[in-house]
Amino acid sequence: MLDALGVAVVGFGWMGRVHTQAYARVRHHYPQLALRPELVTVAEEVPGRAEEAAAQFGFASTTRDWREVAADPRVRAVSVTAPNFLHREIGVAMAEAGKHLWIEKPVGLGADDAHAVADAVAKAGVQGTVGFNYRNAPAVEAARELIASGEIGTVTHVRIRLFSDYAAHPEGALTWRYERERGGSGVLGDLASHGVDLARFLLGDIASLAADTAVFLPERARPAGATAGHSRAAGGELGPVENEDYVNCLLRFASGARGVLEACRVSVGEQNNYGFEVHGTRGAVFWDFRRMNELGVSRGTAYQDQPVSTVYVGPGDGEFGAFQPGAANAMGYDDLKVIEAYRFLRSVAEGVPYGATLADAVHSAVALDAMARSAESGAWVVL
Repeated sequence: MLDALGVAVVGFGWMGRVHTQAYARVRHHYPQLALRPELVTVAEEVPGRAEEAAAQFGFASTTRDWREVAADPRVRAVSVTAPNFLHREIGVAMAEAGKHLWIEKPVGLGADDAHAVADAVAKAGVQGTVGFNYRNAPAVEAARELIASGEIGTVTHVRIRLFSDYAAHPEGALTWRYERERGGSGVLGDLASHGVDLARFLLGDIASLAADTAVFLPERARPAGATAGHSRAAGGELGPVENEDYVNCLLRFASGARGVLEACRVSVGEQNNYGFEVHGTRGAVFWDFRRMNELGVSRGTAYQDQPVSTVYVGPGDGEFGAFQPGAANAMGYDDLKVIEAYRFLRSVAEGVPYGATLADAVHSAVALDAMARSAESGAWVVL
């Protein structure tokens, strides 16, 4: 008989819903999984939201106080999908209570917070998975293998982009995301954190960097009530945007490769334009999240005028086979979170980490802090 694992979700905005749906689907795609996630409780401070989640997804109980989750003996694993300023307090408390942790990036407001959660997880001997979902795309894993195999030669340079319009509307509400005290950094923590993780996942450690940041929409209207996602607040009292809308960063890798990471949350005309271009001495590999299951690959011996081929990932690439039977059958964003849930639950079952961990979150946070320092000083920063 399968061992039931009592799970809780803390924070039920969009990402809390995504985690819950991943728990519900994970054994559909991974029947061999040794644990059966059981939705025990959901914690959400907005009145009525937890009750709605329980009615829709079948949580056994609800609470408005996450501390009750830490004290609940039924709960053995927790998804932390609350705002950034709560990551450290909740993450440390859950680890100290002996709960395994699946926590969303960027894990707090900076490197100190990420270190604190990582240390608590290590001290408690629990598993800790972090929500760097884009590395889970089978095409990204295939690209990593292709790069490591030397098929494109020695990597010379990479461009990583994360452009979105979620904050482009001038009536976008002044939520916690735009406040230093509660959101920390802006597009650095939200999008560039994924970019740093992809850079490290594909090419290894970053040695140094230089960054420039900007705020393009300096004021937003304060919302009148609770918000979820990217709400609007037309006509509300205006308040200042305290963190950056845009970052452009030059990277030097320990390998000697060079890179550019660019991210923006106010890119009109761009919807989730995320991807990378990795160039080597004999070829290149290209990935676009909007065509998630494809790679552009150039390899051979021509060097000049060498063509690029479109490669569709299939069952032999990453976790593709758990979702589709053959190449060119599409996977989507939520599938990446199902993979993440699987790797989290497998980590718990086997006591060995799979997927992105708190160590990866610390590396990302250190790089993000370095970007902020570089943008302020105008100098290169060594990591």
